[in-house]
Amino acid sequence: MSRKPKKKGKLKLKTKRAAIRPIVDGLRHRFPVSVAEVDHQNQWQRAAIGVAVVGSSVTQVREVLASVERFVVAAPDVELLDIETGWLEAE
Repeated sequence: MSRKPKKKGKLKLKTKRAAIRPIVDGLRHRFPVSVAEVDHQNQWQRAAIGVAVVGSSVTQVREVLASVERFVVAAPDVELLDIETGWLEAE
């Protein structure tokens, strides 16, 4: 029985988390958002980061989201595959 694949898998997850953590931490510190890794936690090839923004106007929220997108796109060794945006309106 070989343990190398498990160890290699763990190293890949650690490498992924080392790439994701600066993005998540950077978003938290630079922008007025809540952010977390929300999916694919156990896949070393992918990550999904969720960002929540609350603002007084749609324009303000769009500006923050655009800045967040630019920040993620500029991250080294990361390829942005998709962006999904959902809106909750006040009643």
